[in-house]
Amino acid sequence: MLLSEGDWQALVLTLKLAALSTALLTLIGLPLAAWRVRKQTRLRQALDAVIALPLVLPPTVLGFYLLVIFAPDSLLGQGWTSLFGHPLPFSFAGLVMGSCIYSLPFVVQPLTVAFREIDPRLLEAAATLGCGRLERFYRVTLPLLRRGLLVAASLAFAHTLGEFGVVLMLGGSIPGQTQVVSIAIFQHVEALRYADAHRLAGFLLVLSFLVLLFVYGQGGNRPYSALRISGARP
Repeated sequence: MLLSEGDWQALVLTLKLAALSTALLTLIGLPLAAWRVRKQTRLRQALDAVIALPLVLPPTVLGFYLLVIFAPDSLLGQGWTSLFGHPLPFSFAGLVMGSCIYSLPFVVQPLTVAFREIDPRLLEAAATLGCGRLERFYRVTLPLLRRGLLVAASLAFAHTLGEFGVVLMLGGSIPGQTQVVSIAIFQHVEALRYADAHRLAGFLLVLSFLVLLFVYGQGGNRPYSALRISGARP
């Protein structure tokens, strides 16, 4: 067998985490990016700093504070436990929330670039033709955002695949529940199982390369600009 059962579980869990986080981040990032383009206030500057924190904070620091915020005795932790019957730390739900916070700038920044590239005259023309705000969004804005959405989703997916510090602090290494590929690789290396580590690391290397190839394939220098502004290392 190419991968052991535990490695398969880690791989499936990682892909599931990346897919769910990407979907949630896209829904969260769209209104945030639109608001950032429209508003030029001190509140926006403060929000920009908060969104960009994961780019400069060590992942273990971010993971530690998320662990404190999600703790069962915190306000958020108590509310979550009362609603769902289990604590957020060391659970898949906690990993999803942590991943969304950690990868948020990789979605918001490319979408902000995409929103700024939309010619406002197109929206004005649609309004004069009788299109309401919601109709303008679906028929004009969303199609023009297609490339930015693809870049943002690809970056979020690839970034989530390689998470280590945040998921380790927040989820530990529970097989089948919180053990993702990056943690499994670390444990293989720690136990001197280099062949197993090579197989998992090779999969992430190939998948990450394909995702970046897709991002750059979206055309011109725009994907590079999005990568550069978001803080990614192309």
